[in-house]
Amino acid sequence: MKEFIKSSIRKILNFSNLDLTKNLKYDRLTGLIFKRVINPTSNCIDVGCHKGEMLDLMIKYAPKGEHMGFEPIPSFYKNLEEKYKGRAKIYPYALSDKKGETTFQYVKNAPAYSGIKKRKYDVENPEIEKIKVQLETLDNLVEPTYKIDLIKIDVEGAEFGVLKGAVETIKRDKPIIIFEFGLGASDYYGTTPEDIYSLISSECGLSIYKLDDWIKGKPAMNLQQLDSAYHKEGEYYFVASK
Repeated sequence: MKEFIKSSIRKILNFSNLDLTKNLKYDRLTGLIFKRVINPTSNCIDVGCHKGEMLDLMIKYAPKGEHMGFEPIPSFYKNLEEKYKGRAKIYPYALSDKKGETTFQYVKNAPAYSGIKKRKYDVENPEIEKIKVQLETLDNLVEPTYKIDLIKIDVEGAEFGVLKGAVETIKRDKPIIIFEFGLGASDYYGTTPEDIYSLISSECGLSIYKLDDWIKGKPAMNLQQLDSAYHKEGEYYFVASK
């Protein structure tokens, strides 16, 4: 009942364009981008699926598409696998730039903060359980004949590894990418705006925007603007597109 009430309140706030928090703003803007770019046959990937809120929207807007979701926390993976049976392929992997196994920080009292490395937690006394998870790369899992139209990445700072492991797929398909990249998470992995800009723009040929700038049709950011958005403006969600 508690989750239903929270979900209902979130939907009302999104519908009313009331952004009480930055997270709610980013969720609303992500939904607007989904609605604009996803067509009924689009193929979408949700990296860091959590409870499936964004995968729900992908399926809603692309009911005839083939969708993939990635969630390494075992209990969340099992729930997602059951929820999306026949509608999406769910994988129990943490995506990265290499295959293997790693320790994963499962924040039991704030699961949305869980990730490969410890990060800054906006919760008192985080209860962390270290679990082992399998690492995979998107390039290993996506068949060349399977065209990707959109990727959402929310992995609490590990997004650079996810992107590096998906370079061939991104260069081939040029999907829309909505990704988290912010202080308090990405910096714990040593990732800089220069790293993100070089990989996405220089290597993969995509431009980077703030979410609301992309929606309003404003120009893409250069490296200096991305650095300012990251270090000075406190932005932590971006979109990359052709």
